[in-house]
Amino acid sequence: MKNIVIAQNFIKNNSTAQQAIFVLLILLCLFPIVSPPIALLLGLVVANLFGHPFLHLNHRATNILLQVSVVGLGFGMNIDSAVAAGKEGFLFTVGSIVITIVFGALLGKWFGIQKKTSHLISCGTAICGGSAIAAIAPVIKSDEKQTSVALGVIFILNSIALFVFPVIGHWLQMSQNDFGLWCAIAIHDTSSVVGAASKYGTEALQVATTVKLARALWIIPVALITAIVFKNKSSKVKIPYFIGLFILAMVCNSYFSPVAKVAPYLVSISKIGLTVTLFLIGAGLNSSVLKSVGLKPLLQGILLWIGIAGLALASIIYLK
Repeated sequence: MKNIVIAQNFIKNNSTAQQAIFVLLILLCLFPIVSPPIALLLGLVVANLFGHPFLHLNHRATNILLQVSVVGLGFGMNIDSAVAAGKEGFLFTVGSIVITIVFGALLGKWFGIQKKTSHLISCGTAICGGSAIAAIAPVIKSDEKQTSVALGVIFILNSIALFVFPVIGHWLQMSQNDFGLWCAIAIHDTSSVVGAASKYGTEALQVATTVKLARALWIIPVALITAIVFKNKSSKVKIPYFIGLFILAMVCNSYFSPVAKVAPYLVSISKIGLTVTLFLIGAGLNSSVLKSVGLKPLLQGILLWIGIAGLALASIIYLK
């Protein structure tokens, strides 16, 4: 044990050793032996044991890699099936977003959480996790602390969902279509939605990705309404343009045979990219992030998440 502690301290204080281990683990994520959940866990472990040598680049690298990977997954989907999945998830999407934001506001007021922090957690849960928080934060002019707390809550719960949802789905013997729809509604971030759904099956992945990206477009109306509520008319809304590229990839795969021939390779590369993305997300959850969250915001996030996940699951199982 003493030798392990000595080695750990040596690596923490040696930037070259930190970088070598970090790069080695990223390379390991390129192989299929590392699943998305394991990649997330590896990132979480290495960041808390040895530190993250590239932390200042982590957020930007994660966003770019996630968007590129999601666009790449579009080459494995058929546009007609995607439209059908999007139509099926439309009512679930609208209802769940409204309920989540309203319920989140009530919980935030009940716990005495700062209004801006509470709203960011609610929007992150309702729409698409960190992307929604990044879009809404400048609209309400939240400070760094409020934004960090909201992101911390979302990423912690998002990481748990990646492990828990497939287990529940198999236990309830959910169909791939139903599981994909549930993931898209009840898991916060696109990365974990795709990670959980890909572990469940190909159809689940297609439904989950399509519904989740359609859901992400609701950032725009929610941000506009938020600007009115918070009386901030000057804010610009950050539009997720990569969704357009995802749709273009689906169209190319559906109607252009030369693209369809190379599509399986593009999808395989994209899945590897997603695995690396989840490793980076895990690496961003260091001890300082976990400590900064606080009990009340975390409790708000947990109750909000359980509420929307339970309601969505009941609706999918009993109302279809």
